[in-house]
Amino acid sequence: MRVALGVEYYGTDFRGWQSQAGGGTVQDALESALRRIAGVPVGVLCAGRTDSGVHATQQVVHFDTDVERPLSAWVRGVNSHLPDGVAVRWAMPVSDEFHARFSARGRRYRYLLLNRTQRPGLWQGRVGWFHLPLDVAAMQQAAARLLGEHDFSAFRAAECQAKSPVKLMTQAAVRAYGNMVVFDFESSAFLHHMVRNLVGTLVYIGKGAQPVGWVDALLGMKDRKLAAPTFSPDGLYFRGPVYEPQWGLPDPADDFLDGILT
Repeated sequence: MRVALGVEYYGTDFRGWQSQAGGGTVQDALESALRRIAGVPVGVLCAGRTDSGVHATQQVVHFDTDVERPLSAWVRGVNSHLPDGVAVRWAMPVSDEFHARFSARGRRYRYLLLNRTQRPGLWQGRVGWFHLPLDVAAMQQAAARLLGEHDFSAFRAAECQAKSPVKLMTQAAVRAYGNMVVFDFESSAFLHHMVRNLVGTLVYIGKGAQPVGWVDALLGMKDRKLAAPTFSPDGLYFRGPVYEPQWGLPDPADDFLDGILT
């Protein structure tokens, strides 16, 4: 049978999602815990790989197994063998046609940016930080220019392996809650470091270093070297893939982010 899991994690303690020699990744931790419950090796495939330091509120994975276990075993049982900072939120049986990555029609990210003079203490590792005042209205106007289908080469890391830089951006929003600035993005897919590069560019506009129209120029020039530096991974959260309703998968609220900011 094929089983899908919803997983959340605090990425600061891990070397990213994807399994590596030497371990230390979220995938390594999850597969080790699954093996403890299944009694045999279990390999998982995820909806979206995240880099070192990046968090997730709704990573979705699937795995195939011949072992029969109650769904509670894939949640509470697996969690009992996972390290601090990573937890399974739900488990569901799915059809063999479902694929965590290829069945997704979109993906969502949120970036939390603390905008105050002092660096974060309580929020260390969980937010990005910028010390100068930011013009949120200007960043909102600039973000709106990202909507639609564009060639995002200007926001693509050099090591990106995506076949095409053209993506459809369906959400690009900026909001402020006191001194916390929240960036929300949803797209058909994302390039490597794309969200962190977008945030860096919007911060340049917010601090007055560039005009709102700089976004249009960067999209047109398609040159990564001309855009702003890549922003810190600390404030980046993968909020999960977007699936068609036919799959019937849970999409729980990421209450860690929404509940304390609203």
